Order: sequence, then structure tokens, then C-alpha cells
Amino acid sequence: AGFEFLDTDQFIEEHVGKSIPRIFEEHGEETFRRYEREVVVRLAERENAVIATGGGLLVDAENMDTMKQYAMVFCLWASPESIWRRVKDKSHRPLLQTENPKQRIIDLLEERKPAYGRSDMLINTEYRSARDVANLILGQFRQTTRKAK
Repeated sequence: AGFEFLDTDQFIEEHVGKSIPRIFEEHGEETFRRYEREVVVRLAERENAVIATGGGLLVDAENMDTMKQYAMVFCLWASPESIWRRVKDKSHRPLLQTENPKQRIIDLLEERKPAYGRSDMLINTEYRSARDVANLILGQFRQTTRKAK
């Protein structure tokens, strides 16, 4: 069976009718996080789905609990330097619209570390291709579901 790919940010943008930066600008982070909670509840019970989330979604313990109730949670990790290289040319990152975005990445990773530690598997993406990361997740998923049968 194939997997449906769902992106929580894309889902929010489609349902609210605004981009993530615009939501942050017009309504603030708190409203965006509320939208995330609503989306998690709607998507968590979907079967055969891969749900991509923003880095802050799982910091909310309620979101993490909901996701873990229905799914395996994989957190993708990289060094602040790698993250900066990947996002520096993308202007759609509201939390990085600061004087020192590199330091903000370091601070966010530190703040989020306890939440990321609650995931079923933390995957260092530093030296892995997207395909390698996907294969690692799929292998772990298959191994876990085999054990559960």
C-alpha cells in the first residue's frame, strides 16, 4: 500500500487561505499554533499517511501525545549550520525574521530538544540524502510494524 503525503503547513495555508508568514504577521504565532493543534487532531487518525510538520509543532505536548497515539513520530535533526544553509535563501520562515537568524536557529534547537527527544526516532540528516532518510524511516516503520503483528 502506498502512503499519502500530508504537510501540516500546506494544510493550514489551504484551509486558512493565507501563507504561514501572513498568518504570523496578521494573527501572531499563538493563532498559528492553534491552527496546528486543530490540524493534528484532523490528520492524526489517517492511515497510511506520512505527515510532515513544522519544527515547532511537536513542542506542544498535546500535539506530540496525539501524534504518538496514532503514529510513529520521527524527528529529523541537523546542525544549526546545516539548517542555516538549507533555509537562508527562503524568506518564508517567520521565526527566522530576526537580526541574527543563525543564533535563532541555535536557540530554537535548544528549546525544542526535550520535545524532539520524545519522538520515536531522532534522525540526523546531516550527511544523508533525502532518499537515505526516507529509506531509514521506512525500514524502521516496517521493523516496528512487523514486531507489532
